[in-house]
Amino acid sequence: MSDSDETLLDRPIWSALTTSQRHLAEGGPRALRYPVDMTPFADVPDMSAASFAALGDLLSGTQVAALFTPEAVDVPAGFKLVLAGPCEQMIGSPADSPLGDAEIVELGAADVPAMMALTDLTKPGPFAARTHELGTFLGIRAGGALVAMAGERMKPGKFTEMTAVCVHPDHRGRGYAQALLAAVGRQIEARGEIPFLHVFSSNASAIALYQRQGMTIRRRLYVTALMKQE
Repeated sequence: MSDSDETLLDRPIWSALTTSQRHLAEGGPRALRYPVDMTPFADVPDMSAASFAALGDLLSGTQVAALFTPEAVDVPAGFKLVLAGPCEQMIGSPADSPLGDAEIVELGAADVPAMMALTDLTKPGPFAARTHELGTFLGIRAGGALVAMAGERMKPGKFTEMTAVCVHPDHRGRGYAQALLAAVGRQIEARGEIPFLHVFSSNASAIALYQRQGMTIRRRLYVTALMKQE
């Protein structure tokens, strides 16, 4: 399987942790996860009891394992379900979008408190203290405050996931999300990689936005977040 084989995207977490982000992987052949202060994402190579037992061994206390899988997961014994639902995996190069007078800036460690505050408010998906280390994050400020952002997360082979696309409610309708998505996509392609993203199937407005920018739905995946049963 080559690094540009789209089948890597069928299990993006497992593929990322066994290719471009293998240096971040915690676990072994039966279960892998990212460091918990980066993201709760984890995966198993199959749905066997042995694999889920290994996944359970990686979790402690209230830690959550979030999986992206081709089929819905039947919650095995020893776990409780936190969240489950379908998402659309979309791929392609987001078209450029005019931004007006706003400036796109690169975000770093000093911006983490503002990034976490914005994601806490807008709920684009999990964002932790070290999520920004997974790739380049870009943002837009207004009056000195971070009001929009987007960045990179999973990197299966030559594919890079765009993530944390969010805009403060007081600054929506100005094209910030489209402009940031396009900018993140350009930086991914400049490295010879291919942009993709995930969006919950129920988020029709976001799917329509991404389609207007030229992205296409590749396939449906299933998001399952699990905790160990107390």
